[in-house]
Amino acid sequence: MNRFTIPRDIYFGENALDVLKTLEGTKAALVIGGSSVKKNGNLDKIQQLLSEANIETKVIDGITTEPTTQMVKKGVRILNDFQPDWVIGIGGGSVMDAAKAMWLFYEHPELTFEEATRPFSLPRLRTRAKFVGIPTTSGSASEISNLSVITDAETGVKYPLADFELTPDMAIIDPIMVQSMPKHVTAYSGMDAITHSIEAYVAKPRTIFTDSLAIEAAQVLKENLLASYHGDAKAREQVHYAQAMAGMAFANAVLGNVHSLSHKSGPIFNIPHGCANAIYLPYVIQFNRTVVEERYAAIAKRLGLNGENNKELVDSLIAWIRDLNNKMNIPNTLQEYGVSEETFTAHVDEMAANAVKDPCTSTNPRETSVEEMKKLYIAAFYGLDVDF
Repeated sequence: MNRFTIPRDIYFGENALDVLKTLEGTKAALVIGGSSVKKNGNLDKIQQLLSEANIETKVIDGITTEPTTQMVKKGVRILNDFQPDWVIGIGGGSVMDAAKAMWLFYEHPELTFEEATRPFSLPRLRTRAKFVGIPTTSGSASEISNLSVITDAETGVKYPLADFELTPDMAIIDPIMVQSMPKHVTAYSGMDAITHSIEAYVAKPRTIFTDSLAIEAAQVLKENLLASYHGDAKAREQVHYAQAMAGMAFANAVLGNVHSLSHKSGPIFNIPHGCANAIYLPYVIQFNRTVVEERYAAIAKRLGLNGENNKELVDSLIAWIRDLNNKMNIPNTLQEYGVSEETFTAHVDEMAANAVKDPCTSTNPRETSVEEMKKLYIAAFYGLDVDF
């Protein structure tokens, strides 16, 4: 038996934020990142809309890095004092991850982080509050997904939370939230969305439901991401919708080795998640093509790439990704990003061992050993073709 779960309500399009006026409740905690959502006026707009619903608001800010257990605990203390019946995450993936974790421990203070990491075993939520996700970037799809990753800043231990209970009740995908997104954020988040669509399409738990969303998202992204990067408002709107479609796919089909590699190296090398995905994606396609070449070829064909057979089509897919990276000023190797050989060598064995344990590795279409994961890191560092 398969399962497909997304938010109960997804509001999208111009003025989608207006649905906030219809929320029923008395208090809403707004979890945000830095100052951009304040500077561009969107936070004021959201608070005004909620005030029209007679909902009092309180802002929890400062989620400007990957979320930590310390940030979550601080946020939970604020939630306990404020007693909201809505928790609203407004931001990119880090903000949404933090907001989901705050919501979880507000509902269940007896849980430990260790207990919460048992996949799909969380207790019921929504006894105290419901959750709304409002994305301000176009890539992570955290407003759609059932995932959250929290890091202990003192030990470096990552706590991946995965449960359909964490799927937001409502997602509001309003293009106004991304119109002032910087170019590098547009590029990194866009490549995150492309990675989601491609990895979901080849992941082991894929279904006809996830396939249709993944491949359509990939096409919309191909047609619009570069124009969005150069500031086209209509293209940016389409990318914002496509990343949510890719999110619906990966939230149910899961992902693969690209994310495993990124999860374990991004914090060490200080590489933004979407940028790391963009670097690793071509190498993982080369690795996986021995078992799912026809799946990658189907994506290439849908995207209108050149090729007379599966091999040529997959080669074209890899070339297209690297060309897109070049056009959006994204490096194609770790070395090009600025990682030194000394730093890489010092960490590669640890990263490979940890990446194999990442939940995304279990759903990658090709089984992967620690040695193969290390070889993938080495290929991505030096820019080597993957032929193993």
